Amino acid sequence: MAVVHFSVRDLALAAACGVLASSAALAVSTREMAQAQARYRQEMADCKSGKSQGDPVACQREAQNALAEARRGQLQSAPGQYQQNALRRCAAHQGDDRADCEARIRDPGNSSGSVEAGGVLRSSIRVVPMQ
Repeated sequence: MAVVHFSVRDLALAAACGVLASSAALAVSTREMAQAQARYRQEMADCKSGKSQGDPVACQREAQNALAEARRGQLQSAPGQYQQNALRRCAAHQGDDRADCEARIRDPGNSSGSVEAGGVLRSSIRVVPMQ
């Protein structure tokens, strides 16, 4: 049976290498971090001024969580993510209703309202032949 001896120095060196490797994998570029911090400061200012249209405590917590996710490199703000989420909500419908829902998301030609006002309303007209 082989016996392997490790000194405290070897274990400390291995631990330090592990920490450096994991932090390098999770590193966020300086530019991205600066943008995240600027966004955080703006969101916190909006929360405190009442522009957020919601509970200030929840608003501040969301801003803090978003900054923490950005530090970990996990904050996703892909431009198509909003549309993908909206299309997933269309899955609740069946048949023509689902197709109409997806068409309204892909081409929001006639829309009104805003998220801050409580929602975006999209409408479309579908001509159905008489039977």
